[in-house]
Amino acid sequence: MVKKEASSNGIIASKERILKNEILAQYKSIRQFAIEMEMPYSSLMSALDKGVSGMAYETVISICKKLGISPTDFSKNGIENGNTIEELSDHSKRLIAYYSKLNLDGKQRLIELAEDFTELKRYNE
Repeated sequence: MVKKEASSNGIIASKERILKNEILAQYKSIRQFAIEMEMPYSSLMSALDKGVSGMAYETVISICKKLGISPTDFSKNGIENGNTIEELSDHSKRLIAYYSKLNLDGKQRLIELAEDFTELKRYNE
């Protein structure tokens, strides 16, 4: 049974679901990722089906590192996950400085603009 947590905007997927989705977003298949990780496919599938809590800590850390996600909450690595301001690019620091000067309405509008920009090919990498 896959555990799910309630959130204010619906259902948050389990860590296993997040891992599986991230693997499939970055690799052709789970098998390809297992080969890249040099781990048995059956072990990876078992963890994704039955839960990562049974995996060795080092293995979970290695998987998260390879995928670029936080091993604590399985989110994309970023400032929310323990990175310091000093580790951010100058562009990111400037954006945070501007954001911090805004009132609640301004912050919401900036988030909306950022969401719109991520959908436009012109602004994506």
